[in-house]
Amino acid sequence: MVAVLVIVALIMGGLLAIVNHVTEGPIQKQADKALADGIKAVLGSDNLNVTANDTIRKEFDGKEQVFIVHKAADASGKDLGAAVESTTMGFGGDLKVLVGFNPAGEILGYTLLAHAETPGLGAKADKWFQKDGKASIIGLNPATPLSVTKDGGQVDAITASTITSRAFLKAVNQAYEVYVKQNTDAKSGATKKVAVK
Repeated sequence: MVAVLVIVALIMGGLLAIVNHVTEGPIQKQADKALADGIKAVLGSDNLNVTANDTIRKEFDGKEQVFIVHKAADASGKDLGAAVESTTMGFGGDLKVLVGFNPAGEILGYTLLAHAETPGLGAKADKWFQKDGKASIIGLNPATPLSVTKDGGQVDAITASTITSRAFLKAVNQAYEVYVKQNTDAKSGATKKVAVK
């Protein structure tokens, strides 16, 4: 019996390893496409080139966090700003946001890259803060950090999802701080040029 179980376990482990290897490439390709589409969406342009992908490590609330700043330019080389990946802890787990900023630091758009928020409540963050949403942050400059009205701020929280709203705005504020201060007090990783197709 033990030998049979060991053989079955080895066969199943081998099959899982093969399936993982076969699906790894397509999954990564899909993730890259989703990121490229997200960058275009948050910067509001289909005609752009990502000129750098900088990995920034910055400390917030006593913990080092990792941000990725995707700098972009149009076909003529004009700076369009950057899309910044920022992650905070939401109600149900990590809330990963991609926020687009123009060179002046105004929010051009955002998209949720990953979240574990409650369907029907916290998951509304993907639309709630958009231009046509109930509490649009598009066009705002977070030089004065954005916060919910419950905390004395200027942004209406998602109904029954104040924790998610706070986490979302925290991710946006941190992305802004990294974007404007990346060359002064953050450690940057390697930069490489890539084209978004």
